[in-house]
Amino acid sequence: MIPPRPTGPVLTQADHTMLRALVYQRAGLVLEPGKEYFAELRLGALAHDEGFADAAQVMEAMRTEESWGVLHRMVVESLAVCETSWFRDLHMWDALRTQWLPELMQRRAETRELRIWSAACASGQEPYSLAMMLREHFPQLFGWKLTILASDFSTSMLARAREGAYSQIEMNRGLPAPLLVRYFRKRHHDWVLREDVREIVEFRELNLTGSWPLLPPMDLVLARNVLIYFDSSTRRRLLRQFHGAIAADGGLVLGGGETTLTMDDSFEPMNQGRTVIHRPRPRNPEEANKWRAA
Repeated sequence: MIPPRPTGPVLTQADHTMLRALVYQRAGLVLEPGKEYFAELRLGALAHDEGFADAAQVMEAMRTEESWGVLHRMVVESLAVCETSWFRDLHMWDALRTQWLPELMQRRAETRELRIWSAACASGQEPYSLAMMLREHFPQLFGWKLTILASDFSTSMLARAREGAYSQIEMNRGLPAPLLVRYFRKRHHDWVLREDVREIVEFRELNLTGSWPLLPPMDLVLARNVLIYFDSSTRRRLLRQFHGAIAADGGLVLGGGETTLTMDDSFEPMNQGRTVIHRPRPRNPEEANKWRAA
């Protein structure tokens, strides 16, 4: 839902400079010049929710708060782009369901382990879409050691995701009616995802531009429409980190307008219909032999 336009004073250029520096420093995100209206819209909504008179008063309060206090975090989270929907980009889900996952499961048949990471999960629609798809089409996986890790830097988004409650407007964004009937129940004005589906997903706070915890090798990483919000040096660094986090025969899925080709040569793009899955290039000769045999 689009928040109401702020009614208080328009922020100054110094305010916008401070916001751009704060968001870049804390989340690595680039708020390009020309996005001032967006920033004022988001801060106006935050001011309304938190009892400030207007966005300018929020800025004033931030300047008197400690450098990374509660309000600083709330402002950064309010300015982070959290656009998401159910089964976003259907062709990607079709590629996973019909080709990538069946082939990956064949390669994992001996270990019976599968690890998938939704690297910028926002309010949870992507990892929950994945959990429902696996229940619908790959029920045998629930006899495996299955991990669906979902991470985001926003604690407020993670709290929403763990609750698994969505408005009617959010439900209308891509969720097929049969899945609504099977997996959700009505609660007042919201729809709540079944607990047994929510339990499949492990949510974790993780700032991609900060230090990463030690992760087991991931078979599939979904980082769609994430790189576009960072500058080129941050994109290259994140691609190198993803390369190190993905199993030798695993894959990385980016957004439709994102590519590794002009930024990093450690991935090889593989076309699966309209979807591109980026496969990590070998890191050493032993891995290269496995990579060629896979």
